[in-house]
Amino acid sequence: FELFIERRMELVRVVSHNTHKRMVSCLQGHIGADAEKRHKKLPLTALSQAMVEGGNQLGEDSLIGKMMEVCGEAENRLASELMQHELQIEKDVLDPLSQLAEVDIPNILKQRKQLAKLVLDYDSARARWLQATKSIISGTNTQALTAKADLLKEEVDEAMNKVELCKDQLAADMYSFFSKEGDYARFFVTLLEAQADYHRKSLTLLESVLPTIQAQQDSWTEKPAFGTGLDEHLKRSGREIALPIEACVMMLLETGMKEEGLFRIAAGASKLKKLKAALDCSTSQLEEFYSDPHAVAGALKSYLRELPEPLMTYQLYDEWIQASSVSDPDKRLQALWVACDQLPKNNKTNLRYLVKFLAKLAQDSEVNKMTPSNIAIVLGPNLLWSKTEGTLAEMAAATSVHVVAIVEPIIQHADWFFPEEVEFNVSGMFAMPIPASNHNNHLDYDCGTIERKRPGSMVGPDSDTTPFSICYLLQLILYNNFACNQVAFSAP
Repeated sequence: FELFIERRMELVRVVSHNTHKRMVSCLQGHIGADAEKRHKKLPLTALSQAMVEGGNQLGEDSLIGKMMEVCGEAENRLASELMQHELQIEKDVLDPLSQLAEVDIPNILKQRKQLAKLVLDYDSARARWLQATKSIISGTNTQALTAKADLLKEEVDEAMNKVELCKDQLAADMYSFFSKEGDYARFFVTLLEAQADYHRKSLTLLESVLPTIQAQQDSWTEKPAFGTGLDEHLKRSGREIALPIEACVMMLLETGMKEEGLFRIAAGASKLKKLKAALDCSTSQLEEFYSDPHAVAGALKSYLRELPEPLMTYQLYDEWIQASSVSDPDKRLQALWVACDQLPKNNKTNLRYLVKFLAKLAQDSEVNKMTPSNIAIVLGPNLLWSKTEGTLAEMAAATSVHVVAIVEPIIQHADWFFPEEVEFNVSGMFAMPIPASNHNNHLDYDCGTIERKRPGSMVGPDSDTTPFSICYLLQLILYNNFACNQVAFSAP
């Protein structure tokens, strides 16, 4: 049994030594240093200082600067927690483990070697005593030899006593070690308890900081508009009309209304990318883009298409499709009006703004070739699409059959769907273009539609149930004749 304990001690010493060595390598501070020095040497402390200095350099006007300052303070507090944690680990785990591996067990093993030496001393003394005893029998000076043998016998007895004492002490230490193995194993429970306490405190600290830093993030209004939900963008910017929509409309009103193939002809990729980046920065310094209306139109299309949800919404997709499928023209408009009236406030406001502009653009279709139909073909798929789109062929079919049938009449009858006037320069950030002095050559796509009844309301002064006013019929005939004479127009 003692041999078993001895082997166990040696194995415990080896594994304890290796564990202590690896555990020390996991610590970020310097072993044996006081709290202040250990804190200064922690990598987290260096990171904290770098963040705070960087935040001060960027200043309060920079969100990155604010974030770095808050994070730097949090990292410094985490460094303090880590320093306290490592001090506790060193005191409660590393030092006892080192004592066990480097002092206690080696001392017991030294006693084992000492016992072996004492046994050799005893054997040597006993051999000398036996030799002296034999000499007495065969010798002539019996008295002297007997005295010498007595002295040697005393040495043997003394050596035996030392062996027994050492043997008893060794056995006691070995049994004591074996009985205390549970205490030694407790070191590793202490390790995990200390780590759990450290991580709990660190988590509590982080959870106390996160609301502050998240609030700063949420309060920062300068967030890219492209790819951001409409409601979120409007809330952050405090706007009524999305900045990309208003900015692009205002630029097109200034220089793009006469541009042929607007929204159809692709813009230069680099110019478009630069304009989108400028709009994401919420800048009103857009003078360089006024000369490239196709880039402006492309940016507007990109903004609409990159919305997480189409401007005309997923929720009303089925209603829009059903309304476009109504065969009777008058009832179809009524159904489209019902769907339009169900749009959320922000969506309806921005759709009204956009449709009013597109109707204005269509007034110059003799020059720009952008009739309501053509506009619907190229822009409609960016206003409404299915949540689960199919193949390209299915998308194209849906575009030609449904979306155009929805968007075209809304543009044609913009003043019926949205009778209120629209102030295009709603934010006051842009200069209003000088209105053209003569539009006599342009078709009025809304002639007479103000008299059409809306579901549940009457705009006109009487309750005439005739589906089309005479003026509207006349306009429709003129428009159809005009459309028949247009050059064939292909969608991209």
